[in-house]
Amino acid sequence: MVRKLCKSIVHVQQLCTIIAIAMITPVVVAAQQDTGSAWRYLEGAGASGAIRVTARYQGSDSLRAARAVATLEAMGPLPALSGTDLHATLTVAPNREVMDSLVGGRVPEWAGAVALSERMEMIVPSGRFWPGSRVEEVRVLRHEWAHLALASEMGRLRIPRWFNEGYAEWAAGSWREDGGLKLSLALAFGGAPPLDSIALSWPRDPVPAEVAYLLSASVVHYLVESSGIAGLEAFIAAWKQGGSFDGALREVYGATPGQLETAWRRWVGRRYGWLAVLSHSAVFWTVLAAALSAMFLVRRRYRREQMARLRAGEPPDDPDFWSDA
Repeated sequence: MVRKLCKSIVHVQQLCTIIAIAMITPVVVAAQQDTGSAWRYLEGAGASGAIRVTARYQGSDSLRAARAVATLEAMGPLPALSGTDLHATLTVAPNREVMDSLVGGRVPEWAGAVALSERMEMIVPSGRFWPGSRVEEVRVLRHEWAHLALASEMGRLRIPRWFNEGYAEWAAGSWREDGGLKLSLALAFGGAPPLDSIALSWPRDPVPAEVAYLLSASVVHYLVESSGIAGLEAFIAAWKQGGSFDGALREVYGATPGQLETAWRRWVGRRYGWLAVLSHSAVFWTVLAAALSAMFLVRRRYRREQMARLRAGEPPDDPDFWSDA
């Protein structure tokens, strides 16, 4: 418990550091504008002097673009990746219609951003229709950046959907907050679906999608807990070198995808099942309060029925034999 608390404190400190750096880091504004379009450009320089992010925006979104670029520039290397320099485009969509057209399809309302690895582009909404907090914004940017970084690391290799989303969610730090409890509640009312089903039909509704993200992140968390970040780094390196996800899994973790899923199911059920739900203090006291309320209602109903039976057995206030007949 103390170790988990310390990790949470360190993670919060890291997020605060990123936010603080993002607020003060200067960016270089390029005074170019697309001929015949409303797009303006903003470029940020990394520590090495190479431009890592080129942002484009429209209208009054210059501050949104500058803050996003500064946030990405302030982020350190992502875990288990080689840290190869990544050059990407960050587009601030002025509205949902433009965002849908840039993505090439309708983006779910709950989606905070979209990463398009085939063209190394991250599309984020304008600040005018961004509902989240600043901390959530940092997590979303790190999540999408992790997608681009993983795609850049693996080149043309196919990345399973569950691993792609799971790594991004785990690397963004969302798992360290209340992800465990949310997953526990989801598993308590339904078992974990197969990883293949998560890969083939990613949900579009917010609640099922959040569960899918957490399930995918839990697999990566399981791998890291089994052999540390060094093990995950060795796995990604072997996958990159050999070109086979299954082969790297067998080489580093000694398991086939089926064996991994079986072991993960046992682990996730043991760690995030009903026991985990009930062991959480908030859930425990909620369940206890509900149980006490139910007991009180049952007891009160029993007393009412008992009093009704007693009254039914009492003689009437004016019995017949008292009348003057």
